Amino acid sequence: MSKDAVFTMKLDADLRDEFMAVAAGEDRPASQVMRELMRSYVEQQRQAREYDDYLRQKVENARASMRTGQGRTNEEVEASFSALRDKVTRQ
Repeated sequence: MSKDAVFTMKLDADLRDEFMAVAAGEDRPASQVMRELMRSYVEQQRQAREYDDYLRQKVENARASMRTGQGRTNEEVEASFSALRDKVTRQ
């Protein structure tokens, strides 16, 4: 991977010193650790966006099924599970 960009940031001196000491204690360059942290953050955000898209699609599918009369109301679901709970409790 070509390293042709520079990233500069301001941070608390104590945090920098502690970070540098921990990275050195692992015999790893601080830049390598930062790249890993950045990659991890980017991946977490990608996964969060994908999950949000997934949920948004599920909600839209549910709304569409309700509009076409294929879905069940909350009251119908509650009644169904209430009957199941009663049946299990009697057993």
